[in-house]
Amino acid sequence: MYSAPESGFSDLSRAINPDYLRDEEALVRELARQATVEPQLQGAIARTAAGLVETVRRYRRERSGLDAFLDQYDLSSAEGVVLMCLAEALLRIPDAETADLLIADRLAAGDWSSHIGESDSAFVNASTWGLMLTGRLVRPDPSAVSNPAGFVRDLIAKLGEPVVRSAFRQAMRIMGHQFVMGRTIDEALARSTEEGSSRYRFSFDMLGEAALTATDAQRYADAYRDAIKAVGSAPGVAQEIGVAAPSISIKLSALFPRLEYSQFDRALAEIVPTLRQLAETGRQHRVAVTVDAEEADRLELTLAIFEQVYLSPGLDDWDGLGIALQAYQKRATAAIEWLDGLSRRTGRRIPVRLVKGAYWDTEIKRAQERGLTSYPVYTRKSSTDVAYLACARQLFRLNGTLLPQFATHNAQTVATIMHLAGDNQEFEFQRLHGMGEELYQEIIDKHTVPCRVYAPVGKHEDLLPYLVRRLLENGANTSFVNRIVDEKSPVGEIIADPVEVTAQLDSIPHPRIPVPPELFAPERRNSSGVNFSDGIEIAQLIGEMVAARAAARDVYPIVGGREQQGTAVPSTDPADHSRQVGEVYWSDIETVGQALESAAAGFRNWSARAVAERADMLRRAADLYEQNRGELTALCVSEAGRCIPDAMSELREAVDFL
Repeated sequence: MYSAPESGFSDLSRAINPDYLRDEEALVRELARQATVEPQLQGAIARTAAGLVETVRRYRRERSGLDAFLDQYDLSSAEGVVLMCLAEALLRIPDAETADLLIADRLAAGDWSSHIGESDSAFVNASTWGLMLTGRLVRPDPSAVSNPAGFVRDLIAKLGEPVVRSAFRQAMRIMGHQFVMGRTIDEALARSTEEGSSRYRFSFDMLGEAALTATDAQRYADAYRDAIKAVGSAPGVAQEIGVAAPSISIKLSALFPRLEYSQFDRALAEIVPTLRQLAETGRQHRVAVTVDAEEADRLELTLAIFEQVYLSPGLDDWDGLGIALQAYQKRATAAIEWLDGLSRRTGRRIPVRLVKGAYWDTEIKRAQERGLTSYPVYTRKSSTDVAYLACARQLFRLNGTLLPQFATHNAQTVATIMHLAGDNQEFEFQRLHGMGEELYQEIIDKHTVPCRVYAPVGKHEDLLPYLVRRLLENGANTSFVNRIVDEKSPVGEIIADPVEVTAQLDSIPHPRIPVPPELFAPERRNSSGVNFSDGIEIAQLIGEMVAARAAARDVYPIVGGREQQGTAVPSTDPADHSRQVGEVYWSDIETVGQALESAAAGFRNWSARAVAERADMLRRAADLYEQNRGELTALCVSEAGRCIPDAMSELREAVDFL
């Protein structure tokens, strides 16, 4: 049974959650002031950023891998959309027959021939033929190039769908080789020592989505442990020490199947020992460990787990345990301040990898579906860029306790960070494997700033979720990765200072992304939900429920606005039959007849009222439901046996109907 928290909400909630769903307009304006650079630096930053863009474009013909692929198949093209939809859908299709139908339908819809020879990258051209399902199967004739849709249909008829499906998956594997460092950690380590790679530091990410079972969690933990040992013993890698040491990125959702706020205590109990063992293995083998960033509703839980592991006695002389933070979350600056306090308690530095964030679509849709007051992320890209620079300045200010690691492919962001750092700041850049090579080649050659490669490791079946996220994050034609190589995009627009862009906006929140309460405006308001990953809000709701539960409950039939007597029957809690919620007085047959007569008469009176009057009455009822949410939610839990989130959904559905 629910109960009021003994000590309210945690210190961690107090520290970071006031900004969770903060008003975007006020917050971004505040961050813009923090991100504003001194006038004497603005010109230098612009010149450096322009030079980086021009260098990338000058070496455009040498591009390969994801950069080139995104340039050819960005989300402004029909084929880019086809690829995205197809890759995402294949994740959820369990049977071969449905996969065959989907592949045939989607690939036939694309004008793949228009991309043949359009790219200077041999990889892109090879991938295009693979996606036309030709290449390795048959030699195409001119009619295939002029009519790829018909060619695909004929090919399926001739060779059979299983062969075509295998060819498509093979094409995906070819692409996967560009996006993934290796199928195994040994393959990835071998590629990391190839010519040209030795100038980079590496952070290896063992691909795979969240664990669904305890068996999954154990398999992921074993994979992380084996990877740490392999990296630590690899020739040419083991001698690296300190901040230059290689690292392993760990997703907490891979270590426990229920990484959610409702399982806070259980998650701490089960994840902390596992992560502590992995960190101790990293310390032993001189391999850093980074706790990766995930969805917004996991941030507080992630920081709580990180704190317990970081304070473990076995790690008290090791600076290798770090964490990734997402600048597009409104709580980023508060989380950095909290990490600074944690570091000061131990006297050890914490590596902080600052990223912009890769779950934006998910965060927006979840906030809308849950009826939150606002979004946990920003609704404009320029606002995320402003927040990133504000966080960067904050990290430099706290460089004695936090070690900044900046993950970005944005030339303006890179240039700003280099000028803010000056000559005395210790930091590193990070890029994704297969992306940003030309940009960071210039930085390493001319500016001698260290750069780390975030290197995914995994098999083809683990690639698709990662690939979809990368394409969603970087494949849109508005993304920096896409625009930097587009000769039609003016350099001045690409390197525009996001603070100046923000200053010119009439409204900081995106006008086409209404806040969740206004999602259905002007037709109606959206019902209000509860943020079940905010300890402050949960404590408030449970307090209301506890107060409502304390009142005695005797429920009578009501006919014509008057309570009617009947036979008393005890009502017990479905979750605990020994606990009586109250007494219910059942109606007799005579009372039921009176109720039907009253309802019929009432309907006639109701129908005679003006529509506007009826609408106002329904809206007042909806408001009363929400004003008494604690009492109604408590009743749903105590009498109907609902869990609290389901009870809140029942209440919201009623409000939406009204």
